[in-house]
Amino acid sequence: MKITAIETHVCHARMRNWIFIKIVTDQPGLWGWGEATLEWHTHGVVGAIKDLEQLLLGEDPRRIEYLWQMMYRQHFWHGNGIVRGTAISGIDIALWDILGKIHNVPCHELWGGRVRDYIRLYCHLGGGKMEDFYNTDPADANRFGELAQNAVEEGFTAFKSMAVPETMSLEGLQPIKYAEACVKAMREAVGDQIDIMVDCHARPSPRMGMLFAKALEPYGLYFFEEPCWPETMEDIALIQRAVKTPIATGERLVGVHAFRELLEKRAVSVIQPDITHCGGLTEARRIGALAEAYRVSMAPHNPQGPVSTAASIELGFATPSYVICESVHNDVPWRDDVVSEGFTVQKEGRIVWPNKRPGLGIEINEDEVAKHPFQQEILQRTFYKDGSIGDW
Repeated sequence: MKITAIETHVCHARMRNWIFIKIVTDQPGLWGWGEATLEWHTHGVVGAIKDLEQLLLGEDPRRIEYLWQMMYRQHFWHGNGIVRGTAISGIDIALWDILGKIHNVPCHELWGGRVRDYIRLYCHLGGGKMEDFYNTDPADANRFGELAQNAVEEGFTAFKSMAVPETMSLEGLQPIKYAEACVKAMREAVGDQIDIMVDCHARPSPRMGMLFAKALEPYGLYFFEEPCWPETMEDIALIQRAVKTPIATGERLVGVHAFRELLEKRAVSVIQPDITHCGGLTEARRIGALAEAYRVSMAPHNPQGPVSTAASIELGFATPSYVICESVHNDVPWRDDVVSEGFTVQKEGRIVWPNKRPGLGIEINEDEVAKHPFQQEILQRTFYKDGSIGDW
């Protein structure tokens, strides 16, 4: 059995271009789907996949660990960078899809079987329209309460918001009061039975991140995400020690070594590897095992396309440290036209029942993908009031 081709299929989906990978074998009807979506780096990732292709053509797709080591260690430069890490991830996901199809079982059965009966999903308020959340007038916070109620009406028992605005490295009370007003409005709207998460998008400085974390602590967040840059792990650890709120980060980290450092520093309560960036399912399983050793929860970053979601769900059914799955359900109205899925989503409670199809349990409709060809993503730039560059 040999790999005969590695295809990339780019699908423009408003905020990002989904990059689907199809690995074709010499066995009739046997292929696997992966995803390597990376916003504003589509051309770079597609090129990296092409670079890796020469290592894989003619190889046995069943030798997943062997091929992962090949992609990571060959060509001198290790696969630590985000572009190459994303390319490796997408190929790795597709290889696991193939292996499940060969053995006629879902991927989670390859990893020891189910450790849970279902997986809970959480959504984003506003459907991912981040531009909706930049106003810092505390009087405008009531819309967060309305969006929170909408999420609950859609069946979700947990949701995430961008309640923390962009800030310079040091600011006064206005952004703190704004974030507090937003979270208060959400908590009052949905009560204590619903889990609320707040994502800082790593915009704040360590000091501002600490101030936000302290201000929001009374509202019992499920977790507080990326309070400052992931490059400053010591500062994330300081924030984690200063508040009762579980701190989460990891979507920008590539590889088990980065997560090892994060865990050694006791910096977080929740790790968030992105399966399409961190090294694929092979590396995500190693990261999950490390999280289990440290008794830290795992909640993968997953705002991408449907292959990423299917892979995240398969991982969740076989990973003890996994607690919840990020879900994008209304980014584009034709999302369901692009994919058929083997798992079942129960609207009440927004929980996922296991996939019973082989591999990832999904199939991509290439004709539908072709209807949405590559478009350059909308340029996102952020400037502070004084004209200096900010973090988007």
